[in-house]
Amino acid sequence: MNILLLGSGGRESAFAWKIAQSNKCSKLFIAPGNAGTGQYGTNIDVKVNDFEGIKQVVLANSINMVLVGPEEPLVKGIHDFFLADEQLRNVPVIGPQREGAQLEGSKDFSKQFMVRHNIPAAASRTFTRDTMQEGFDYLPTIGLPIVLKADGLAAGKGVLICLTVQEAQQELIEMLTEAKFGEASSKVVVEQFLQGIELSVFVLSDGNNYKVLPSAKDYKRIGEGDTGLNTGGMGSVSPVPFASDEFLQKVEQRVIIPTIEGLKQEGIPYKGFIFIGLMNCDGDPYMIEYNCRMGDPETESVLMRLESDLVDLLQGVAEGNLDERELKISDKVAATVVMVAGGYPGEYLKNKTITGIENVRGSQVFHAGTYMDGDDIKTSGGRVLAITSLQDNMFNALQQATADASRIYYDGMYFRKDIGFDLL
Repeated sequence: MNILLLGSGGRESAFAWKIAQSNKCSKLFIAPGNAGTGQYGTNIDVKVNDFEGIKQVVLANSINMVLVGPEEPLVKGIHDFFLADEQLRNVPVIGPQREGAQLEGSKDFSKQFMVRHNIPAAASRTFTRDTMQEGFDYLPTIGLPIVLKADGLAAGKGVLICLTVQEAQQELIEMLTEAKFGEASSKVVVEQFLQGIELSVFVLSDGNNYKVLPSAKDYKRIGEGDTGLNTGGMGSVSPVPFASDEFLQKVEQRVIIPTIEGLKQEGIPYKGFIFIGLMNCDGDPYMIEYNCRMGDPETESVLMRLESDLVDLLQGVAEGNLDERELKISDKVAATVVMVAGGYPGEYLKNKTITGIENVRGSQVFHAGTYMDGDDIKTSGGRVLAITSLQDNMFNALQQATADASRIYYDGMYFRKDIGFDLL
């Protein structure tokens, strides 16, 4: 098969690395890709939301399958675009259609979906500019702290945790009347804060059958000890030690099955990944959010443990016979340390030359914000590289990934040295 992978981050680097190992893949194209994905296939300079440009790539390269990495093209309807086009409709797209992508594209839609299908989640209500006074009345009723979520896509930045009712009121005003997160916060979900420990579970579905991929935990704060600003993710580990078989069984019964069945009941076709963000509250799972794609940097740790042929699984999604495909997971532990640019997640340094990747010994280097400048690899994004190691236990995996990150250099480089240490 000729496969087209859309995206340019660490998640897509991990996908490209895994797809390239399959003997079912003849040629891999990545659009737009980065300095690291070029070693697994051919990068093509087309943006993920340029649907017409993507169509030309598919036709010019006889593409047999498209895997969509990031959420934005899914929420904007790339799958629907393919289905509506005479020349593209027989090319399978891995990733839900626009309606299914609303699980991530609208926090309000996903909360209502959870309620309809009795999926355990935090109490919440949604407010707009017109119902702001009702929002003010609701704030003191749900306890502190108070969680505010922009309804739409806000590039991972649209969630605020407010410690007082006054702070929540002020933030609600800024989100609804001053467009703090742009169009994304024209509706705001006000939610009860859940006490517990967070994790993610990943599901691959063909719309009927599903496979549960490994659990993972990511680390979102920039500073060690989980301090400082929220980022897109500073590292991840898989599996999660506190997600026992008993806990994961509860997740399957209370969350995964009702989600798959709920989509079917509502006539929402879903072929792709479902990211289930959970809180473990005293041994019971509560939903925080859905994403309509794999997480980043969790994908780097999860795919490192996948022993099956990823393309075979994706073929099962495309053909609707995922139940007939083998899912084999390593018992080993994967740890990912993300290296970021100086200044991230604020204004950050770019165009810095990266050296020392060849010195990495016991880890896989997944590129995120990088590009080739002649023979040099340079930085282009806030998250630059993801260093992932697979070892017999958590301590060794964390130690190896951290040691290997130290072997790489660029001006302003930074990474957390304490990823996963709360779990040891």
